[in-house]
Amino acid sequence: QVQLVESGGGLVQPGGSLRLSCAASGSIFGLNTMGWYRQAPGKRRELVAQIITGGSTNYAASVKGRFTISRDNAKNTVYLQMSSLNPEDTAVYYCNVMELGVGGMEYWGKGTLVTVSS
Repeated sequence: QVQLVESGGGLVQPGGSLRLSCAASGSIFGLNTMGWYRQAPGKRRELVAQIITGGSTNYAASVKGRFTISRDNAKNTVYLQMSSLNPEDTAVYYCNVMELGVGGMEYWGKGTLVTVSS
């Protein structure tokens, strides 16, 4: 069983930066994606960024150029470097791991709150 623990959320001023981390304990099998989703109050959960085992990335249009996702496969950890933050980025950010093989499992973290406010 894989458990995901996020860290790095908090309060930041508009224009500021923040780095989120998500450490996965347990074994993740085969080709997989590690990613970040977010859910703002009253809105649906949405994909922010994903990175697959080989390093290819995918970003939501709203964060492209401002956020950077990376992963350390040896540490089973994924990072999200967020820059030029604005109040619209305020949300609970959730870590996600999805095994892409047949019968692959999907795991979610409990979330970390990011608040962008002056």
